[in-house]
Amino acid sequence: MDQNGKLSFTSDYTKGAHPDILKRLTETNMMKTPGYGLDEISESARNRIREACGVKDAVVEFLVGGTQANAVVIDAFLKSYQGVIAAETGHISTHEAGAIEANGHKVLTLPHRNGKLSADLVRKYLEGYYADANHEHMVMPGMVYLSHPTEYGTLYAKEELQEFRKICDTYGISLYVDGARLAYALACPENDISIKDLAALCDVFYIGGTKCGALFGEAVVIPDPEKIPRFFTIIKQHGALLAKGRLLGLQFDELFKNGLYMKIGSPAIRAAERIRKALKEKGYRQCFDSPTNQIFCVMDDEALEKLAEKVEYGFWEKYDEKHTVIRLATDWGTTEEEVSGLINIL
Repeated sequence: MDQNGKLSFTSDYTKGAHPDILKRLTETNMMKTPGYGLDEISESARNRIREACGVKDAVVEFLVGGTQANAVVIDAFLKSYQGVIAAETGHISTHEAGAIEANGHKVLTLPHRNGKLSADLVRKYLEGYYADANHEHMVMPGMVYLSHPTEYGTLYAKEELQEFRKICDTYGISLYVDGARLAYALACPENDISIKDLAALCDVFYIGGTKCGALFGEAVVIPDPEKIPRFFTIIKQHGALLAKGRLLGLQFDELFKNGLYMKIGSPAIRAAERIRKALKEKGYRQCFDSPTNQIFCVMDDEALEKLAEKVEYGFWEKYDEKHTVIRLATDWGTTEEEVSGLINIL
């Protein structure tokens, strides 16, 4: 329930933190440790993540949120004259208030299909850029940005990620995967991309904590430490280095202890599947097949007014004059009682 007594399915970062994290924060509250993530707990978290990635020398740094991670990573990897390729619906294009552009890098948007970029479309875009006699006067593509899952809750296949890797190698550009909701992909039966796959195929990616059981925080992973040798300093330069870095490291130390991160998204996936099934049975139209924790459906505006009396949902877009697309998001802490309550209201 939200503070108004309504069932809340607006987003996947509205709850606090997993009980194991809160317990550990309480147990270590009075500890005095070095700042900026240079403490033993943060180093333990880094080593757990390196082990999960299968890369013992990977750079792992903790930032407080997704926008900070995206802005710092993209600025660190790109030259001043380069931009980043993303889907029109990509988070860096739609919901980060121009943070990437504020650092001097244009977001080069391409059409999407249910939130996904096509490798073939990216290839054609790059071919077209270099075939243009005036490309020296244009923003040079320096990175491909993907989200897994996407903003529409859809998934890339490992084969697709491998194809993006080949394209990036051909054109000498970086491949970056935003994993804000990565735990929900890992818990999804349809997913075939592991953290080790991301480490093997990406130049950089981040493991989402804010939406996946942490109070806040994301873990940026650079598998090859030679790619950006002073990444820690670049984080500081952007004002994104948390002085009490232990608070970030501790959360990921818990999330990667005993495989918690690999299974923390399972309740969200089960809950979302129950809701999808109920929507189908009750005759609601779903916009597209999204197998993760985000559900998009078309609602009659009159029915939506009644739903809003008891349920908090996310507005997505207008479908037509009398219908609206809404998003229902489950999370790591969604209960069976909450799901049953929503289904009864529907």
